[in-house]
Amino acid sequence: MKVVSVLCICGLLLLAAPLAIAAEPQSAPAVSWSSLSAEQRQLLADFESRWSQLPPQRQRSLARGSQRWLSMPPEQRQQAGERFKRWKSLDADQRKVLRERYRQFKQLPEGEQARIRKNFRQFQSLTPEQRRELRQRFRDLPPRERQRLRERLRR
Repeated sequence: MKVVSVLCICGLLLLAAPLAIAAEPQSAPAVSWSSLSAEQRQLLADFESRWSQLPPQRQRSLARGSQRWLSMPPEQRQQAGERFKRWKSLDADQRKVLRERYRQFKQLPEGEQARIRKNFRQFQSLTPEQRRELRQRFRDLPPRERQRLRERLRR
């Protein structure tokens, strides 16, 4: 379950990265629809009819996110699209849990966040069969052993 939690946190981190940009002052100017590039307007076409009603902060966030998307290589876009589809497939309670885990993750010291990211990258490098085997081995451990392993991994 710990591995799944870490996977969920990391997935949410990747999904929420464009939204996790440092807060800007509310008085910053709005982004006009015409100031967006043609590619951005095409990408954000669903927002066109209500663009002027969006708060300036949301406009800036969407503009930055669309620019980031457009600058991604095709493989990275595909991966991000898949993560977004998985996010959309979650029910409200699952999203709430992930948001809370993300909030908790962001409150961890930078070194702890780096350790979790490193462990996640190592987990990702495993084959699907190795991942299943690792998850099953963890599930099969007695509760006391699982706790000892968790404590050892925290160091």
